[in-house]
Amino acid sequence: MDIEDLRTFVEVADAGGVSPAARRLGVSKSIVSRRLVRLEAELGIQLLARTTRGAALTEAGSTFRDAAAKACSEIDLARETILPDGDLFGRLRVAAPLSFGPTHFAPVLAQMAQQHPQLHIHTSYTDLITDLVAEGFDCAIRVGYLPDSNLIARRVGPVYGSLVASPEYVKAHGSPEAPDEIVAHEALMQGTEAWKFMHGDELVTVHPRGRFKADNATALVTAAVAGLGIAWLPDTIISEYVASGRLVRIMTRYPLPPAGIFVVRPPGKHPARKVRALTELLIECFDQASLVPETAPV
Repeated sequence: MDIEDLRTFVEVADAGGVSPAARRLGVSKSIVSRRLVRLEAELGIQLLARTTRGAALTEAGSTFRDAAAKACSEIDLARETILPDGDLFGRLRVAAPLSFGPTHFAPVLAQMAQQHPQLHIHTSYTDLITDLVAEGFDCAIRVGYLPDSNLIARRVGPVYGSLVASPEYVKAHGSPEAPDEIVAHEALMQGTEAWKFMHGDELVTVHPRGRFKADNATALVTAAVAGLGIAWLPDTIISEYVASGRLVRIMTRYPLPPAGIFVVRPPGKHPARKVRALTELLIECFDQASLVPETAPV
C-alpha cells in the first residue's frame, strides 16, 4: 500500500473534497483522484462518496481514516529516526500574515528550504485568521497579542508599534494627548480590536471607533497618509512615511506595549521536527529584531 495514497486519502477526508486536498498537497486534482481510485481498488471498498459539494466519508472510510492518519504519522516518525541529524523531509504547510510575511518571514522560509533540500515548504500568506486544523496547516506565524485558545504558541521575537496620523489630520482635528481622548477621533482599524498603551507601569486599554477598516496594515497606512484618521501601525511599515513627513507619531508619552511574533500549532504532546526547526530559525532571526504588532488573534 502506497504511503502517498494513504496521505492523500487523509487530506481529502479532512479537507472535504478533492480540490481543497489538491491545494494542500500542491498537486493536481487528477493526481489526487488517481491515488484515491488506486487505494479503493486495493482495499476493495469505497472510502469516499463523491458529491457535487465535495467528498464525504463512507462508514468504512470514517473508520479507515483514523488508522490511515496514524500509519502516516508513524511512518514519518520512523523516517525521522533514520535520517541524519538535522535532515528534514516531507511537507511543511505554514500560514503567515500578508502584511509581514513576504518581507520578513519569506526569507526565513527560503533559508529553511536551502538547508533542507528534501523538505517541501508550502506557505499561505493572508491576514485572515486561519483554522490550522480544518485547513491542514502544520503551524502558523502570527504577530500581535494572542488571546487564550487551544493552540500551542511559542514566542520567537518582539514586535513594536506606534500611533500615527498625517500632518493634515492633526492640523484639522488635533492630536489625542491621552488614551481616553482617542474615542473622539476617527480610528483606522482592522476590526473591533482594543488598543493598549503604557502609562508608567499601568496598562491602559482603549476601544477606538472609526468608519475605515481593513485587515491589512499596508491598506491602513495608505488611509492614514490620506488623512482619514489615526492608526496603530507597524514601525517597519511606517518608518519611511515618518521619515518623509507624511506621517507623524502622536501621543508618544503613552508607548505601546511590546507584542510578539509567535509560532502557533495545533495541540499535541510534541511538535514535529520541521516545526521545531522553523521555530528555532525564527528565534535566531527575530529574537533581537523589532517589528510592530498587528492585532492577530489565534
